[in-house]
Amino acid sequence: MLTSLLALSVLGVPVVQGSKVELRPSANGMTLYRNGQPYWIKGAGCSSSDDVNLKRLADAGGNSIRTWGTGDDTPGLLDRAHKNGLTVTVGYWLGHVAHGFKWNDQKQLDDQFEKVRETVRKYKNHPAVLMWALGNEMESGGNDNPTLWKEIGRLAKMVKEEDPNHPVTTVVAEVSAEKAKMIAQYAPDVQLLGVNSYGGLSTLTKRLKEFGWKKPFMVTEFGPLGQWEVAKTDWQVALEPTSTQKAELYKKNYEEQIKANPGWCLGSYAFIWGFKQEETATWFGMQLPTGEALQSAEEMQKQWSGKAPKNLAPRIETPALLPSMKAKIGEKLTFSVPTMDLDGDTLEYEFVVMLESKDKKPGGYPQTAPPTISTVKQKASKYIFTVPPYVGQYRVYAFVRDGKGNAATANLPFLVQ
Repeated sequence: MLTSLLALSVLGVPVVQGSKVELRPSANGMTLYRNGQPYWIKGAGCSSSDDVNLKRLADAGGNSIRTWGTGDDTPGLLDRAHKNGLTVTVGYWLGHVAHGFKWNDQKQLDDQFEKVRETVRKYKNHPAVLMWALGNEMESGGNDNPTLWKEIGRLAKMVKEEDPNHPVTTVVAEVSAEKAKMIAQYAPDVQLLGVNSYGGLSTLTKRLKEFGWKKPFMVTEFGPLGQWEVAKTDWQVALEPTSTQKAELYKKNYEEQIKANPGWCLGSYAFIWGFKQEETATWFGMQLPTGEALQSAEEMQKQWSGKAPKNLAPRIETPALLPSMKAKIGEKLTFSVPTMDLDGDTLEYEFVVMLESKDKKPGGYPQTAPPTISTVKQKASKYIFTVPPYVGQYRVYAFVRDGKGNAATANLPFLVQ
């Protein structure tokens, strides 16, 4: 186990000095400086902070990760990030109404306040710390009001006093005119705004200008269209984009909204470097659980480093399920997945039929994967299968691998009547 840098002095070794991060005026707005050098955030949220995943991010040209909270592993995470040349936007998870937190309960507020102070004091001298992020989407659930933002203002003021060497931000779920106005009015010590934005990212800078937001911002989550933003079947199940469609959106939004606004946008954190069960097994992950990189990871490497990987991910076009996404017990369906590989690699196909997930929670909370019904591996891109012998909602997945560490994914839901 890594010995935390925070404890090295106990072993008689000098503690590595913490970094100094600041915002400085520049010709086109504000620039983030770290240890005297301009610093553009090329980051990602990670599903795992182990050495392998962090090194993979650094090798792809990333330079930072963000966390949503702190815990027992925070010292080790900071050490591993520093070891791999990465900084950390350290998130502190603030209370959510959905979890029983009351933003008008002074005792709860004071307890939270002291825990934030303790966290800042504990980690502020670690060299991996880039900045502090107060909360994540805590304004959701009908709590976007002055009471909350006044407390965010109180927290931000305290964090700046405790640690003048690292900026403080707060992270919101999208932004409205009213939200931007309240943050500016009630939380003036928030130095830059963190915005989680998916389908809305294409208009984020336009809206921020219209809302009169003057300070810098960063995009703290972005990626494919969310499950709440896409078309649905007539039985109200979301239709997931393919891995290629997702990668194209990463590229478009990064180039047109994030990279195109230097001096105002200070960088971003792509979501999510790794894999995660949310709505489906593949919606937000940039990798498969088996380690293969998807085209979105490839695209972000191009943006961060200016260089494509030596071997590219397979491309996948719009899949089809014939004769229909509604079937009867015993009927045969054909799942067709048009693919191509720019390197000419031989592709292998894994088709998986799963029950449609019943554990769907808003806000990105952990979800349980549904049961797998069947798995077939083959060389052909068309999969003919008999629908399960039980009425219900299902989803058929295609995992396309090139044997060189890359993959593509697609899926379609179907209803057994």
